[in-house]
Amino acid sequence: MNLSLYTAAEVRALERRLADEGLPPSVLMQRAGAAIAAQVHSQWPQARRVLVLAGGGNNGGDGYVSARLLRERGIEVTVIATAEAKAPEAAEAAAAWRAAGGQVRRWRSQAPLPEADLVVDALLGIGLARALDGDLAALVGVVNRSAVPVLSVDLPSGLDADSGHAPGAVIAATRTLCLLARKRGLHTGRARDVTGVVAFDGLGVEGPQDGDAARLLDPADLSRLLPPRRPGTHKGEQGHVLVLGGDSGMSGAVRLAGQAALRAGAGWVSIGSRSAHVSTIASGQPELMVHGIDATDALEPVLRRADVLAPGPGLGQGAWSRALFEAALAADRPMVIDADALNLLAQAPRKLSHTCILTPHPGEAARLLESSVRDIESDRYATARALADRYACTVVLKGAGTLVDDGRRVRVCPFGNPGMASAGMGDALTGTIAALLAQGLAAFDAACAGVLAHALAGDRAAAASPRGLLASDLIAQLREVVNP
Repeated sequence: MNLSLYTAAEVRALERRLADEGLPPSVLMQRAGAAIAAQVHSQWPQARRVLVLAGGGNNGGDGYVSARLLRERGIEVTVIATAEAKAPEAAEAAAAWRAAGGQVRRWRSQAPLPEADLVVDALLGIGLARALDGDLAALVGVVNRSAVPVLSVDLPSGLDADSGHAPGAVIAATRTLCLLARKRGLHTGRARDVTGVVAFDGLGVEGPQDGDAARLLDPADLSRLLPPRRPGTHKGEQGHVLVLGGDSGMSGAVRLAGQAALRAGAGWVSIGSRSAHVSTIASGQPELMVHGIDATDALEPVLRRADVLAPGPGLGQGAWSRALFEAALAADRPMVIDADALNLLAQAPRKLSHTCILTPHPGEAARLLESSVRDIESDRYATARALADRYACTVVLKGAGTLVDDGRRVRVCPFGNPGMASAGMGDALTGTIAALLAQGLAAFDAACAGVLAHALAGDRAAAASPRGLLASDLIAQLREVVNP
């Protein structure tokens, strides 16, 4: 299965190539319309009245074809056009709809929608050039306020195909049918709130094989990256993770990270924290080796034995915190940098090693790039790449549709759930990635496998009840997930 992701420009280039090879746009449009009609029948079999919203481009043309096919099957179809069909293929599709007896209506601002069991959004697709305004924005608002389910064609209208950002009004779809090639913008950021369930139809075309630039993560990746262990292995081969953090009053973060590292398969896990926290952490998880570190001289022997460092969970930003972080950087070990360690790094930016992994949420990313959360979320792909370039390492940009970027490749995680918006989830991710890094995976692979395992464990833990999900619930599922 081709899980590669493409920009709007790459999709248009594919369409031109297909035309040159003898597959004209009109044939693709007929296939797209048939795919939409099939989706309506399979997902809304009881729908008897369908409202198709058609724009003036090829997305609207797809809508006209689907309208004609649905009408042929006895469904009452109403088409509302927001513009005359301009593209030649779209104009042909609109003419065929009229020739079959269909009518095209215009929508007047603030007018109610015709009664329908389903709305097909074929307004824009990948054709968004700016924020929606005027009557088009008003129409989107009316659709969103209705109780009618929406099937968006290719993309919810108002969503940017490349970034997943919505600069203005955007359709909130129940389901999105992506056509021909998977669009980058469907899987991260704002898109996760408005796409609903994302389905895909390649229209009988093999997508472009452009190498390894952008792709969705898939559970099969875990089977590839985490093969069964050899029978004669020992804990030393599975790596030693050292988690550094837990300033006064914040012992829970390092404990969660350590527990996740254990459950993700690290051979052994140590914690370096304030001496006052040693007994609390150790009594809660006896498999953790806990060291009281009140000065950096106590840290040196522990650092020497570690294979992978994970500074940040509950670290704080005081003098003690900075001393531990600087000592970790000086140790020149593979490293997962999270939480307060990211804030300390933002205060003194520097290039890191290719064996390092940063795991910022949008707020931390904004500080690392001296930007704003709004700018970060307006283009998460560009943000992840900018971080990877600035710090010369692998970056995990957390959030809905987490991204992993090493400056050359990007992976997008389509898993995870709203229940994971709770304290400690980032600490669990840090421990998971650190454990996989310690087991010998390269930084990019460890980050991808860690993000995927963390999300799948969260989905298993949440099941049908995401509200109230705890990080410890997720950690309890990790063992099953990392044994694919």
